[in-house]
Amino acid sequence: MKNTLSDNNQIKVVSTFSELVNLNFQGDNNAIGWHRNLVGDFKEIVDKLELKENITEVSIEDLLALQLSESGHLARETILKDVQLLTDFGASPSLNLLKNYERDDELDFISTDVYSYHIDRSPIETDTFLCTYYGPASDILPHNQVEQKVLIPEIRGKLKKLHDGPEAEFETFLEDYFFDLHYQPKPNTKPMNLGSGHLWRLAVDHPTQQVLPCVHRAPTEKDGEYRLLLIC
Repeated sequence: MKNTLSDNNQIKVVSTFSELVNLNFQGDNNAIGWHRNLVGDFKEIVDKLELKENITEVSIEDLLALQLSESGHLARETILKDVQLLTDFGASPSLNLLKNYERDDELDFISTDVYSYHIDRSPIETDTFLCTYYGPASDILPHNQVEQKVLIPEIRGKLKKLHDGPEAEFETFLEDYFFDLHYQPKPNTKPMNLGSGHLWRLAVDHPTQQVLPCVHRAPTEKDGEYRLLLIC
């Protein structure tokens, strides 16, 4: 069962880019979305781009080189405007054509790939921005619907065996291998899907952050269908 934009205290919906970047996270709110109904044919852009790897970064030059219909042109203009807005704000946006991310299947009791619910962490003050123009979008969950995987006794016990070192260094081991960033959804959770076309700002774990970081995960891609994602 999915939550919607209107019934989740975790998110705030805004109608301008200025509100998106200037509104402060507070309380349970750790995701702010610029809600938009975009026009244009983003699928045409996806179909005409060349997938070179499972994750292909698309440059502005690549985008401008595409021969597009009027509807495709409108979609491209939206992407170019978003890139410019984020760049002017001081971010470093990346447009990615995605077939799939790498899976982490090295350990059978814990996953640390982006398909697992996780938070982002940074040593400096920053936020994560993302917009899915085409394909499935990410899900988020509030912290009261998840449990940190490293605190689940069965998983923690197996990680201690894997560590096989001094107890005093165990927490550092969890951080070094990013185990502490990942979360297990509780039973009967209600994830909220971020949807297509909306530009989101998600709270990141950093030293000056005033709220809990946003727990999110990448969607499982459909066979033969790519995603077009702007992220920074």
